[in-house]
Amino acid sequence: MAQAAARMPRGSAALAAFVAVSVALLILFAPARRAAQAAVGLPLAAPLPQRVPPDVVLRVGDPVTRWVFEHNGWEKELPFRIEWAEITGGPDVTEAFHAGVLDVGFGASVPPIHAVWTGIPVRIIAFREYAERSGRQAYVFGIAPRAKIRTIADLRGKRIAFSPSQVQAQVVIETLRAAGIPRDQVTLVELPSSIGGDVYSNALASGAVDAAPIRNDLVAQRYLRDNGARGARLLEHPPFRDDGGNVYVPEAALTDPGKAAALRLFAAYWGRAQAWINAHPEDLARGYYAGQRGLPLDDARMLAKYITNVSVPRRWKGAIAYEQAAIDTLGPETGRPRLDAATLFDRRFESIAGDAAATDRRDPS
Repeated sequence: MAQAAARMPRGSAALAAFVAVSVALLILFAPARRAAQAAVGLPLAAPLPQRVPPDVVLRVGDPVTRWVFEHNGWEKELPFRIEWAEITGGPDVTEAFHAGVLDVGFGASVPPIHAVWTGIPVRIIAFREYAERSGRQAYVFGIAPRAKIRTIADLRGKRIAFSPSQVQAQVVIETLRAAGIPRDQVTLVELPSSIGGDVYSNALASGAVDAAPIRNDLVAQRYLRDNGARGARLLEHPPFRDDGGNVYVPEAALTDPGKAAALRLFAAYWGRAQAWINAHPEDLARGYYAGQRGLPLDDARMLAKYITNVSVPRRWKGAIAYEQAAIDTLGPETGRPRLDAATLFDRRFESIAGDAAATDRRDPS
């Protein structure tokens, strides 16, 4: 995935370089790793093993969760070892899954679906969503300075950034559908987004595209700060969901009894992490975004706010419906077959993260 240093927060260029190197090294050593982790063949319908054998390792790509675990010393409580990878975002997670070098990834609605569509069987083992969705959008449209777009209806005839493997694609297609704009009356410019949103922001600023769905956090605010005087603006999309986040894993990890047992515990601690983040946004801002990422404190607080006030449901009916909407939106537009969203979820994990989050919410650490 392309990374650009321009317009990125201080420290992000170094992070982007480190991500690229991490992915390259993981893929380089993938054959040896795969040979060392022969699947034992635990059926996907079998009860989750309770005991974690010695020497089990989970390879996890979720930098925020890593910081929360390390800050709280939770890794010391686990009977397995975690190898953390600086990998985030659907395209990089999918690439790492394809190489067989990652056991756990985090992404929005589309990456698990796209992984299955590209022949990588995965299962969702935990899900989070905004606790209060009214008036809260995870993505907004950035509008280029000279695009002459004032309302969503003005997208007709415009060039819109589009990444079919990411949630931004769902935001685009659902917006066009809600606005009654036929697909052939816009130009979708295929362009994968990046960790910091700089690819879309730079494309907007340069006039390469007229509109792009960007994260409604520091990415959007920095784009407006840098380009607002030239006429750049932000537009909310029509009222539909864009807030879901998934912890998903390759099926190969679930058929390994040791990894399956470790994933059961990881899901619980991930649920605890969401509750901890909700209760400690200032600690997250100062410790991770400012202390580790090097952002100014006001920017760090904005990013921390973006991932707080979330809920981890104990039942997945709403999550399944949310994923099904993404499938039914993108499938026809990208020529992909229809999937039953329920098959993406490993129901053995359904209440694990939610139970843990509820416990820690009552007694936050």
